[in-house]
Amino acid sequence: MPNKPEKTNAMRLLEAKGIPYTPHYYTYSDEVRSAEEVASALGFPAGQVFKTLVVIPEKGRPLLAVIPGNRELDLKRLAQAAKEKKLRMATQREAESLTGLLVGGISALALLSKGFPVYLDACANDYAEILVSAGQRGINLQLAVRDFIRMTRSQVSEISRPPTPP
Repeated sequence: MPNKPEKTNAMRLLEAKGIPYTPHYYTYSDEVRSAEEVASALGFPAGQVFKTLVVIPEKGRPLLAVIPGNRELDLKRLAQAAKEKKLRMATQREAESLTGLLVGGISALALLSKGFPVYLDACANDYAEILVSAGQRGINLQLAVRDFIRMTRSQVSEISRPPTPP
């Protein structure tokens, strides 16, 4: 198990609001990068470990889509939920520039002060608790779905689909 670093801003925020969470640490590497690989490293089902994706509309501010690690973002469904005509995934460079966080550590909880609209996939309701990034590669936070929704003011919608076969 990697050394426990200092608390992230997301951890401090949850503690300040009195929201219980459990940190889970893993070693981020070329072998452990995707949400599915993180889930495996932490011993959780891939559907319970959520990834945060940065999505860019034609106009207006970028938004965050939070979906299970074993699913793909459905841009059409997200566009409907966000009442946008057209959306596209941010490139890695755009995502990092817009959030100030590294891909693999992008967290809606760490970005609350930046005002990103957050869309949480309805699959989250399959679990009492989900795991999301703590805002730093190598740390995920396990917390109640209702607390995540309340903290991020997430709109819950069906915005993902099973992965397309290769």
